[in-house]
Amino acid sequence: MTETHELRIAVIGAGPAGVYSSDIFLRQLKKLGEGLGLGTAARIDLFEKLPVPFGLVRYGVAPDHPSIKFIASALEKTLDNPDIHLYCDVEFGKDVTLDELLERYDAVLFATGAVEDKPLGLPGADLDGVYGAAKFVEWYDGYPTGAREWPLEAEEVAVIGGGNVAMDVARELMRNADDLKERTDIPDNVYEGVKANKARVLHLFIRRGVAQAKFSVQELREMEKLPGVQLIINEDDFDLDEDTIEEAGKDKLTRQMVEELFTIREMAEDMEDDGDVDYEGNTADRKYYVHFNSAPVEVLGEDGKVVGIRVEKTETSADGKMSRTGEFEEYPVQAVYHAIGYKPATAPGIAYDERHAHLANANGDGRITTTASAEDGAQVRERLYATGWAKRGPVGLIGSTKSDALLIVTNMLEDLSKAAEGGRVAADRDPESIDRLLESRGVRPIDFAGWKKVDAFERAEGAKEGREHKKVIDPEQMRALAHA
Repeated sequence: MTETHELRIAVIGAGPAGVYSSDIFLRQLKKLGEGLGLGTAARIDLFEKLPVPFGLVRYGVAPDHPSIKFIASALEKTLDNPDIHLYCDVEFGKDVTLDELLERYDAVLFATGAVEDKPLGLPGADLDGVYGAAKFVEWYDGYPTGAREWPLEAEEVAVIGGGNVAMDVARELMRNADDLKERTDIPDNVYEGVKANKARVLHLFIRRGVAQAKFSVQELREMEKLPGVQLIINEDDFDLDEDTIEEAGKDKLTRQMVEELFTIREMAEDMEDDGDVDYEGNTADRKYYVHFNSAPVEVLGEDGKVVGIRVEKTETSADGKMSRTGEFEEYPVQAVYHAIGYKPATAPGIAYDERHAHLANANGDGRITTTASAEDGAQVRERLYATGWAKRGPVGLIGSTKSDALLIVTNMLEDLSKAAEGGRVAADRDPESIDRLLESRGVRPIDFAGWKKVDAFERAEGAKEGREHKKVIDPEQMRALAHA
């Protein structure tokens, strides 16, 4: 048995939160380790249940985001580090347990993200034709265990939500298939699905006002450039009072978003004045309505299928408080997509805060606790941590995970420095012990070299069609490529 003196850290989840945290841990240890009595050597084992890394970047964001490939490239550079060992196709709780990790690692960090939708919670939510955004995103992103076909028969569709995921879903539903294929890595089944999409009218419903939406400027600019799509807005939604304008001006990102929305208002007016055209002046064959201060209250159905949506007009004050007006309108639609938030994943053996939808952790500092609430006598569980959405719930952009990671890593180093023997508390310090355990269970992890084989194949397949990349979606094919 080989004894090593390096710190040993297990990270669960190889999405942005897990990869950023691994990188920041190693950097901070090099910088602060000697002063904390920890030394500067560490081995991080990064476990991912899917056959490939990158989580949200690969499977949670629309394929036509231009910045995504840059983020993926940065994450890949981080993984190409001899102190970080990638274990894809290894599921926590099934292939390896918490106790087995604690026996082999000085600390365990959960960066497990989110894959499920928050329930819609409206009358009619169970009708045929109501879909959560997460499953639709899985389809168009080629999630390994996601749907391979998607019903796109509805000519009129509604999307509920005031954030970036709602924008992604709406944009993909209005997309031209050839334009999408040319610009992205979508697989053939998604291209064929989008090509057959019958949607001609889309309504995006946002409960609050123009100044309270949660869109990024990038999302709005992508919405502006949809071939064949006419944007339609209600000018009354843009009558903002002075208090609202002043409040929006206090935050730079909010101010930029509102300015971009006013640009879209002008675009929509021009599109209408020029004869119902798209952004390039070509005749539009699809209409995309954006409704602010519009709260869906019921999905209407006949014979178990969606036939419409009932929406109540709202009012939003400068401080973001929404009130109902009692004014209702109904829109004919045959499908409803809701993007009202994700529910971060649970983890076997870890308490979950149902109210805030994240792993139970102390005062948001990332230290895992025994229960979700201090009133229930929550105690910090030593050596267990959470970061990203697993720590704070489904809020914030990918960049938010970096600041999260720095906070959690700081807390981890502080705790490790206080532990006996300079934080080296795992009983089994043999770096090959985890490999033997997984092998004994017939688990074949995919490492970084295996991922590079999958990536090389995807690039080669894309090149045949003049594209940079073309996704492999079958997990068995991924495994065959990685282990070849």
